[in-house]
Amino acid sequence: MGKNLVGNHIRRLRFDHNEMTQQQLADKAGVTRQTIVALEKGNYSPSLELAFRIALAFNLPLEEIFFYGENTKK
Repeated sequence: MGKNLVGNHIRRLRFDHNEMTQQQLADKAGVTRQTIVALEKGNYSPSLELAFRIALAFNLPLEEIFFYGENTKK
């Protein structure tokens, strides 16, 4: 199996957004907390619809949350 190449900054963004909990983000995105945990760990790539819902929860464009392949941003 290949490595999941869709990465994200969800964990950092949660803390940048008033220390939002995983459950709060899950509620805003309409998924379970376990889905957010899996995303943060890189064990799961979101559907395009979920990616947009998470972007709306943070009020940010997709590319500030998700990236493909190696990311050099910190």
